[in-house]
Amino acid sequence: MENDEYMFNPGDFVVYPTRGVGQITEIKSENICGQNLEFVSVSFNKDKATVKIPVSKIKKENTALRQLASDSVMDTAVRVLHCKAKIKRVQWSRRSQEYMEKIKSNNPIALAEVLRDLYKDPEKHEQTYSERQIYDQAFGLFVPEYALVHKIKEDEASAQLSSILKNRNTPTES
Repeated sequence: MENDEYMFNPGDFVVYPTRGVGQITEIKSENICGQNLEFVSVSFNKDKATVKIPVSKIKKENTALRQLASDSVMDTAVRVLHCKAKIKRVQWSRRSQEYMEKIKSNNPIALAEVLRDLYKDPEKHEQTYSERQIYDQAFGLFVPEYALVHKIKEDEASAQLSSILKNRNTPTES
């Protein structure tokens, strides 16, 4: 978390790695095996799931749950999307692992790097199945947070981001 003093509240939108944006539905204590543990319940509308996360896990350094990105972080992520793709000259298996680590990092700037590097205009280029799967996963995680930060609907956010990617420069190899 960016601020150690921040405490989550019911109704807050948060981001959970590999699931994306969810909303806190409740914070409550439960007695489990004789111990009182406090949990944050997060609801994900997209896949109709609820996840309970122990508050003790949230307060650790490598927290799985974070608040929405700030405007400045999201602006930096969008600037990344405007850049040329940076495709490393390594085997696909290695690059795909790096992309998946970026997705799991729960960092919007890292997600933007994945989108930047894997975007291919469908009218000009073909993506492999695995490239498309990773791209779709990153896009699906990025769009809802972008929409909430910019206070727009998800379909509008999707169209804006697709337009940015389509109109940027051509890829370079590093």
